[in-house]
Amino acid sequence: MEACKSTSASAESCAMILRVVEADRARKVKLSARPASVSALIQILKDQLQLDLEFSLQYEDPDFNNQLTSLDDINELPQKAVVHILPMESDGSTSSTEILSDVSNPERAKMWPRGDFPIPQFSYDVELRLRQGNDEFEKSGKGLKLTRDQKHDILEKLGSTMYDFKAYPDDKQIGKVAEALVTKHPCLKEPGSDTGWNGWKISLKFKMGNLRNKMRKIGCLEVAVNAGKRSQSRPENEPSHSKIKKPRRSEVNYLPNFPQGEDEASLETVRQEIAVEVQKTEKNTSLIHKNMEKTFALRRQNIVRGSPSVNEFLNLWPALRVTSELFAEYQRVTNENLPNKFYAQLDCLLPRLMTILRQKASKTGKTADTLANLLKVHDEQELHDVNSRRTTVIRGLPVLLRDKDLGFLGPP
Repeated sequence: MEACKSTSASAESCAMILRVVEADRARKVKLSARPASVSALIQILKDQLQLDLEFSLQYEDPDFNNQLTSLDDINELPQKAVVHILPMESDGSTSSTEILSDVSNPERAKMWPRGDFPIPQFSYDVELRLRQGNDEFEKSGKGLKLTRDQKHDILEKLGSTMYDFKAYPDDKQIGKVAEALVTKHPCLKEPGSDTGWNGWKISLKFKMGNLRNKMRKIGCLEVAVNAGKRSQSRPENEPSHSKIKKPRRSEVNYLPNFPQGEDEASLETVRQEIAVEVQKTEKNTSLIHKNMEKTFALRRQNIVRGSPSVNEFLNLWPALRVTSELFAEYQRVTNENLPNKFYAQLDCLLPRLMTILRQKASKTGKTADTLANLLKVHDEQELHDVNSRRTTVIRGLPVLLRDKDLGFLGPP
């Protein structure tokens, strides 16, 4: 390796063997010469592995006991190396395989922001008035008095932006929006208020309620599912605030409408076609995936309105027993790539978990003996990359917890 790194010319003449690790698989790539740059290597991997996504690279650095290191200089990469593909995140959605990159989310494409809420751009006249108000507030500390139309424009735009993320934001989230508003536009702070934005928070709550009513009237299923609560004409129904059906944590697409031109009957026909196709020995996976995409709204209705048991639901939708379709369904609901998320979290814990397994294996007993055998297999491997550590930890955890090893857990 040192000889190859001595000069640029000699580096280019060195053949390379790479083990390229993705979220769900690892592949070998042979290169006749060292690429001229990291960007060139990325392009080669895109072409050879047919990767239709943007990504960066990390490699297992032998100088640091094979710990992952960002690849910034192509000459730092050993001739025989393990590189890891890190998909670039975009709008909270990451995909590492072709089947997951095709997942579409017609209703929502983003989760509620984890940081500061992004205050949208208001109409031109309101933005101009806010700019003037902020300048005056900075000079004299005097707040801005809005007209009714100006306040309506602000609430309307904020409500629409919030609804893009979530139909039922909770009290804390609405408070964060109000806080972000007065932080960006301090002239809107309310004098005499402990926080400066309590009034805005209350107004936003009413605005979201009005917006949900509006969406309910035009047939949005996500909020229409909660229609028919107690009213003056229906006093026998449940109270309006009881058993509200709304997304749980991380659910982005909770109850989307049916695709255009489709209804429950037509989608039920497609569901039956999926069930038949799954039973075939040679399955048409692309057709199954396409039809699972098409029937996503029907499945969500089955879950939200019918509350079936897991077995009942899997009998209706047997394609969800296929790993790739399970991952795709998770991304449809949450806009997150399940294997990427799982292995990213697991990799953070690998050093500590390996230490725990070794500590337990050093003791006596059946559990210790089983763990010792697993670690022996790991230690005898020639290549100690992140996949071997993942395998050891995932196989060792059921033993450590004295649970059954069902045989379906494993590294990508």
